[in-house]
Amino acid sequence: MPALLRQGPFRRYWVGQSVSLVGDQISLLALPLAAVIILHADAAEMGWLATAQLLPALLFSLAAGSWVDRRASRRRIMIVSDLARAGLIASLPVAYAFDLLSLTQLYLTAFAVGSLTVLFDVCNATLFVALVPSTRYVEANSLINGSRSLAYVAGPSAGGFLVQMLAAPLALVADAFTYLLSARCLTRIDPVEPPPSAPAKGHFTAGLRWIMRSPVMRATFAASSTIQFFNFMFHTLFVLYVTSELGLGAGLLGIVLAVGAAGGLVGAATAGRVTRRLGIGRSAVLGYTLFCAPLLLVPLAGGPTPVVLGLLFLAELGSCVGAMIADVSVSSLHAALIPDALRARVTGAYRTLTHGVRPLGALTAGALGTAIGLRPTLWIGTAGALLCLLWVLPSPVPHIRELPTPTPTPEAEVVAGSAAPAEARGERGAGTYSEVESETGEELGTEAGPGIKAALGTEAGPGNWTRAEAGAAPEVTTETMAPPGGAGLPRQKG
Repeated sequence: MPALLRQGPFRRYWVGQSVSLVGDQISLLALPLAAVIILHADAAEMGWLATAQLLPALLFSLAAGSWVDRRASRRRIMIVSDLARAGLIASLPVAYAFDLLSLTQLYLTAFAVGSLTVLFDVCNATLFVALVPSTRYVEANSLINGSRSLAYVAGPSAGGFLVQMLAAPLALVADAFTYLLSARCLTRIDPVEPPPSAPAKGHFTAGLRWIMRSPVMRATFAASSTIQFFNFMFHTLFVLYVTSELGLGAGLLGIVLAVGAAGGLVGAATAGRVTRRLGIGRSAVLGYTLFCAPLLLVPLAGGPTPVVLGLLFLAELGSCVGAMIADVSVSSLHAALIPDALRARVTGAYRTLTHGVRPLGALTAGALGTAIGLRPTLWIGTAGALLCLLWVLPSPVPHIRELPTPTPTPEAEVVAGSAAPAEARGERGAGTYSEVESETGEELGTEAGPGIKAALGTEAGPGNWTRAEAGAAPEVTTETMAPPGGAGLPRQKG
């Protein structure tokens, strides 16, 4: 048994996350199938359904992060969110049983569940670091992403079976139950959480400003935003395309997703070895590439059913391998970079910027699917995601070898961190520079090193990365910058 799972608090947290992930995968299949099969939704209506679930990330993430950072117990907020989501999801099979289910209820439920998910996720970022020591971030993220891979295997197959045996709305009972189990697991842990931040001038936008000042966070944000937009063009129409144009039923669709998701298990199991061999940055780049490229096989699929199934299996298998490697690498990098005092706000700002483009992708998919057809729209969604490489390759991300160790910060709230060590940048005698936000909200530049501010913000030449950006996050150990070697970028699935 992994060492982390021998620790009771983390084990209970991991079990709750794992169970909830399985339920999410059931809903991921059952909710759109309810719209298509029971309510006969078309491409435009599927776009609106996806938008309703995704829009809260754009509307509420920034405010949720600001609010959560002032709360003493994020765990309690997560429990309330789980219980509320269980009640909302359970309302759908109840309405179906009384022949009252409508697209309007699906839209409203999806929007409410999406709003509670935003609140849960910004709290979860803080709870994670309260439970896991920094030296175990990669191991912990590998375990959680391993659970996600198992959820990709078990969830869609279970969802397809439940939809086929019962009905799509009734299958959602299983997801409601998993929220209750997640809440139960959270009630049985009580970690020491970081103290709430004090109100100050600039509190609301501090997370966004921190991201913009960090070259690493800026690059991963831009890459993730590109991926999320195009991936949700793909994701919005995938079920409709597979069932209507490729002729696969709910059972076969569940098997496709389950068999393909076995790649996620491989990715999660090997992510630690990959990051040790390639470095955390190149692992992220490799993961992004593997996540995007195989999905091109989906709009390519056609012909006899065995050929279609083979192409879909390969697409899901390869994409899930890449997704797990990318998620483990990038999540661990973010956990190490973000200061505790800003964690919920940075998470909220990051979700606003990256998840916020999801509804735009869903709406675009609905409009293009109606105008030019499902297959051409899927070509745009899958090929467009590869543009994420244009953001990451020129950035410091591919050159990060190890997880950074944040410089200790003063009692004032951190808004930016220190420059990289001089040895890592190829400079001699450079100090570090940190920018902190005082309780009055004034931003103060203070030298933390031997008296020499590091020159920050540019490259020194074509061969060496010698300077970090002013106001950047706690910087990372980098290697000498050679021309990028041909890796790609990470992207997130779902």
